[in-house]
Amino acid sequence: MIIKLCGLRRPEDIAYINEARPDFAGFILAEGYRRTISPETASELVKQLDSAVKAVGVFIDQPVGFVADTAKKAGFYAVQLQGNEDAGYISDLRKISDAKIWKAVRVKSAEDIYNAEGYGADMLVLDSYSPAANGGTGKTADWELIRKTNISMPYLLAGGITAENISEAMKISGYGIDISGGTETDGVKDPVKIKTIMNLVRKVDKNV
Repeated sequence: MIIKLCGLRRPEDIAYINEARPDFAGFILAEGYRRTISPETASELVKQLDSAVKAVGVFIDQPVGFVADTAKKAGFYAVQLQGNEDAGYISDLRKISDAKIWKAVRVKSAEDIYNAEGYGADMLVLDSYSPAANGGTGKTADWELIRKTNISMPYLLAGGITAENISEAMKISGYGIDISGGTETDGVKDPVKIKTIMNLVRKVDKNV
């Protein structure tokens, strides 16, 4: 079971991550969100990240060149495309970037997942659907729909996951979990919540 903790913005956040050691650390480069940081800040934070933790940049419908350039300069292992990027976009990005490509899906139906599987991404991130936002809603995805869908590629389950429901979330996705708001208190990363979540994940892993 892999885990990505997302929405890191401050040196303190990196210190918490380095202690907790999730598999991936996420940085929001999409414009206009509470957790958005600049490419320059992302680069500085990634430099402070423990080498065992891989950095992921999150983008939303931004120019392919900007995504590729930012990923290279910041040292992102992967880029997570959280908007309406399609197969053509992903194909163009692959031509100019060595980063892994993750495609987020705001799940309304099984068809949304099946369509995204054909986009050529390396992994999917299955998130909750909201007509008003591309992510970060704090609401869980349709877990029952995801459970019943025959998904043929690896995916992270995202959306509204907290210490209270992560055990159930891990039963849905046998591959991995993506958490942002569930690691925060009053809008900032909470080291106690981060540690609690990581301990729960490791406890499950030991019992598998």
